[in-house]
Amino acid sequence: MVLTGTPSVSLFTDGASMPKKTLFLAQLFITFGMAFSMSGIMGFISVGPDFLSHWPLSFITAWPIAFIMTQIITPLAFKLSHRLTMPARA
Repeated sequence: MVLTGTPSVSLFTDGASMPKKTLFLAQLFITFGMAFSMSGIMGFISVGPDFLSHWPLSFITAWPIAFIMTQIITPLAFKLSHRLTMPARA
């Protein structure tokens, strides 16, 4: 439910919008999960089981970078997706 006067961001082709707070929290959760899993996976691939001692620092470094990047990439990804899925004009 979107309250009147709630700041929102239109990311959908039908004009529907998502409250900015919801988008912000979603990006926090998504980037947390991605930074956590990717720093662990890449650490294991590059170092092997000894990656555990380096994982916390890798994650703490990756998460803010991932969050900042999602602020840039999310609007671009939605625009590109919209363009690629638009019906052909007659």
